[in-house]
Amino acid sequence: MSRTIAFIGLGHMGGPMAANLTEAGHRVLGHDLVPAAVTAAAGSGVRPAASATEAVAVADVVISMLPAGRHVLGLYEDVLTAARPGTLFVDCSTIDVADARTAHERALAAGMRALDAPVSGGVVGAEAATLTFMAGGGEVEFTEARPLLEAMGKKAVHCGGPGAGQAAKICNNMILGISMIAVSEAFVLGESLGLSHQALYDVASTASGQCWALSTNCPVPGPVPTSPANRDYRPGFAASLMAKDLGLAASAVRAGGVHADLGLRAAELYTAYAERVGDSEDFSGIVRAVRDQSEGSA
Repeated sequence: MSRTIAFIGLGHMGGPMAANLTEAGHRVLGHDLVPAAVTAAAGSGVRPAASATEAVAVADVVISMLPAGRHVLGLYEDVLTAARPGTLFVDCSTIDVADARTAHERALAAGMRALDAPVSGGVVGAEAATLTFMAGGGEVEFTEARPLLEAMGKKAVHCGGPGAGQAAKICNNMILGISMIAVSEAFVLGESLGLSHQALYDVASTASGQCWALSTNCPVPGPVPTSPANRDYRPGFAASLMAKDLGLAASAVRAGGVHADLGLRAAELYTAYAERVGDSEDFSGIVRAVRDQSEGSA
C-alpha cells in the first residue's frame, strides 16, 4: 500500500533511504537544512518540502534520520502540533536510549504513535537497501512500519518497548568497535611477525577469529576488495560515527553499573582516532592508529 511519508534528514544515510521509499512506490516529501541534500534527493524522486512542518502536516508516516538526540527532540517539538492525529513517527537516528524514550513520550502525549528504529549497514547498506533495522515501541506500530523498513533494508527486528531499538544498536556497535580494534591489532601483530595480510585473512576468516570486521570490512587492503581499506579508507561508516555510538554505549555502561572494560576502552580509542580524522576516514582506518603507535613505541 502506497503511503505519504515525510522524510526529515536527507544526508548520506537519509537521502538513499528516502530514494528507496520512492522506488517502492511511496510519495515521499523530504526536508533537510542543507539545500544540496534536498536537491540530490529530488533527483531520486523525493518531493522537496519548504519545511519539516510542511512535510509532516500531510504525512501518514514521519521518518527522521538526524545526527543526535537533541535534533530529534527539537524536531518533535516543532512538528508534533502540525501532524494529523495518530501519525506514526519513526526515528531512524542513533541517539541515547533516554532521548528515544523521551521522544516516544512526547509523541504519545501529542496524540501520535512512535517507534525508534536505528539502523546498521552504513551508507553502502542505505544505498543498496540492505540495512538492518532495530525497532523499539509497540507491536502494532512495528507491524505498520515494517513494509517501509523492508523497502529500505533487508531485515527489521522488533526488539521491545520504547528505546529497545536504540539499546540493541549501541550493544551491536560496541561489539563491532571492539572487534575492529582486535582485528586491526592482529594484522599489525602479523606484520611484525612477517605474516602476510592474505595468509592471516585466509586462516582467520575460516577459523575462530572470523567476524564481520574481518570478512566484510577488513581493515587492510587486499583480502576483501570491497572493504574501505582498498579505497584509502573512504568512509562507509565514518570514524566519527563509531566514536559517537561507542560514546552512547559508554554512557549506558556507566549509568547501568556494568563492568565493560573493553567497551569503555574502545570508546576512548575511537574518540582519540576520530579527533584526528573526523568524517574523512572509515572506522576501519583505526588500523593506521594501531600501526603508528606500534612504530612509535618501537
